[in-house]
Amino acid sequence: MSVLVTVREYARLTTAVVAPGNLDCAQISVSAFDWLCELSASFYRGGATLLQVEGRRSLKWDSYVGVLETPCGTRLEILPKHFEQGDCVKQSRALLRKLIQAALSLKPRQVSVTGLELFDAPLTEWVMAQFLNELDHLVKRGIRFDYQRIEEEQRFLRGQLNVVAQMRQPPGRQHHFQIRHDVFLPDRAENRLLKLALEQVANATQDAANWRLANELRSILAEIPASRQVQADLRAWSRDRLMAHYQAIKPWCELILNQQMPIAVTGEWQGMSLLFPMEKLFERYVGDWLRRNLQASATLAAPARSQPLCQHMNKPIFQLEPDFLVRQGDASFVLDTKWKRLDELDRQSKYGLSQSDFYQLFAYGQKYLGGKGEMVLIYPRRAKFKQALPLFQFSDQLRLWVLPFDLDEERLYGVELLGLPLSKDTLRQAS
Repeated sequence: MSVLVTVREYARLTTAVVAPGNLDCAQISVSAFDWLCELSASFYRGGATLLQVEGRRSLKWDSYVGVLETPCGTRLEILPKHFEQGDCVKQSRALLRKLIQAALSLKPRQVSVTGLELFDAPLTEWVMAQFLNELDHLVKRGIRFDYQRIEEEQRFLRGQLNVVAQMRQPPGRQHHFQIRHDVFLPDRAENRLLKLALEQVANATQDAANWRLANELRSILAEIPASRQVQADLRAWSRDRLMAHYQAIKPWCELILNQQMPIAVTGEWQGMSLLFPMEKLFERYVGDWLRRNLQASATLAAPARSQPLCQHMNKPIFQLEPDFLVRQGDASFVLDTKWKRLDELDRQSKYGLSQSDFYQLFAYGQKYLGGKGEMVLIYPRRAKFKQALPLFQFSDQLRLWVLPFDLDEERLYGVELLGLPLSKDTLRQAS
């Protein structure tokens, strides 16, 4: 029997007894604790920090959000640490789904705002439900077949005679024909991937509606084999116009198979686990907002990768990659997102800003703007950070703005101060 444990980013996980309802500290089983320690070590070897071990009975989670399932049945749901009042769990789940939707370019038709607010379920069941709904819609429209070349031995002629193979027939088998012919089958890369994802969902879901729909679809797709070479089949996914109705389900399929943005758990245990780096979700969401609100004459590079920090032996080294570079005519703007909590009243602690971030922006300003222009650091808006901070000046010609982005209103506060080429409606809303 699985146990659901819900916490937020940077929460403590311990084997000791903890009062229920605390999103910043939760109790887990000893087996789940040991497995998380091993998982953290594998992440660390790969260059990522999943959690920090504090003694023998406590773990501190990092900035990954999503759902993690352990072999002992513990389902750990990690939500964004953003809301402080009201129903934090419900609000955080809705926010996480909205960020994932923007990050994966999923269709708002299937994931409407109303649906997100009313869908009160763990993230994995939500993801599986979206995949199943898309697959059900695809099956009703009709799955694509493709011609498969078959080479076989028969007692009758069909298609083409394989002359070379026929001449090599041993004595006494001349009455058997070596033939090749084409068969119109649904066995193609896209359908094999969908079948594999469907099998994983059917085996992992604990929701009655998801289980029922998954098994109905399994019976319909019974003749299609599951993919055995996921990477090769993903590369073979067709994008021609005859396969246009398959594009809507591809992000969900990749999500289920852990092949896209989520950092998936690998190894012997293949639980239904989806982990997202929160700073990347925030970056993708802001990028999606910029694409929708920039003027048509402006261009957006996300991220920009044209300038190295320096040259070494006539070759560039240490690439500088700001999250966004906006250009319009001769004007350029460097924008960078940070998923951190600022306090506009805490000037003594520099509002919670990081000195290393300012070094980073200074290097961006020199290389991408030639030491002249406007730069922006974008942080999530919260109760203690509601308006733009006073201007930071590297020089008289190189300036840095620190602005809050409201995830509920989809609004960048203070953007009218720097002349970013946004649409008139967006600037009118900001003023």
